[in-house]
Amino acid sequence: MPNVKFKHYLHLHFLVIIAGFTAILGKKITIDALDLVWYRMAIAGILMFIYIKIIKLNIKISKQTFLQFSVAGVIIALHWITFFEAINQANVSIALAMFSSGAFFASFIEPIFFKRRILGYEIVFGLVVILGVFLITSSEMGYINGIILGLFSALFSTLFAVINGRFIEKHSATVISFYEFISGVIFLTAFILLSGKTFNAEFFTLSNEDWLYLFILASVCTAYAFIGSVDVMRYISPFTVILSYNLEPLYGIAIALFLFPETEQMSPQFYIGAILVLVTVLCDAVFKNYKGRKNKTGAITD
Repeated sequence: MPNVKFKHYLHLHFLVIIAGFTAILGKKITIDALDLVWYRMAIAGILMFIYIKIIKLNIKISKQTFLQFSVAGVIIALHWITFFEAINQANVSIALAMFSSGAFFASFIEPIFFKRRILGYEIVFGLVVILGVFLITSSEMGYINGIILGLFSALFSTLFAVINGRFIEKHSATVISFYEFISGVIFLTAFILLSGKTFNAEFFTLSNEDWLYLFILASVCTAYAFIGSVDVMRYISPFTVILSYNLEPLYGIAIALFLFPETEQMSPQFYIGAILVLVTVLCDAVFKNYKGRKNKTGAITD
C-alpha cells in the first residue's frame, strides 16, 4: 500500500510540473496570445467532449446555469490571455512570479463571495506578498508591462477559482469545465471577429511546431491535467493537492531558467521577491489547513 500511495504522490507532482510547463509552451508558440487561447480552449473543449461521451456523463443544465458557467469561461479566457501576453511582454519568470500573487487577491475576494470576514493573518500575508511584488517590480522595471499583465492574470485566476468553488458545490467538475471551455471559445470568437480579424485560411495556417505545441498544451496541459488533478484527489487530501500546486511557479521558473538561460536570468532581487511570495503562499496554505483542522476537531492531529 505505501508503494501505491507513493505512486499517486509522483503523479501529483508530475501534474504540477505539467502546470509549470504550460508557461514554457506559451513561450515556444509563435502566434499571439488571443489566438493561442482560442486554440487551447477549442481543442480542449473537443477533447473534453470526447471524454464525456466515453464515460457517458449527463451534461444537461439549465439556461441560467449555462450563463453562470459562461461568465467563468470568459474569466478563465481573460486569465490565459493576460498570462501568455505577460510572457510575450516580459518572460516566463515574471509571468509565474506575478501568478503567485493570486493568494493575496484571494484573501480579499474569497470573503466577499463566501460572506465571511477578512482574517487578520490574511492581511499580514497579503502585505508580505505586496513587498515581494514590489521587490520584483523595482528590480525589473524594463518588464513593467509584463508585470502588470501578470498581476491581472493572477486576479482573473483568483476570481475564476472562487467562482468555481461555488459551482463545484452543486455540479460535476467535468461538466463545469466543458461549458467553460465552450463559452470561452464563443467569447473569443466574437472578440476576434469584432477586432476585424477573420477565420480564414491564414488563421488556420500554423507551423508544424505550433500545431504540435498547441496540441500538447490543450491535451496534456489542459484536458489531461484537469482530469488527473480530479482523479488524484481520490487518494490524496485536497490540502496536499492545493499545497503542491502552489509549487507550480517554482517548477516553471526552474524549467525556464534551464531551457532559456539567456532570457530568464534575472537579478538577485527578483529571486528574493519571488521566494518571498512563494513562501508566503505556502505558509498561507499551511495556516489555513491548521485552522481548518482545529475548527473541526478542536485539536490538531497528525
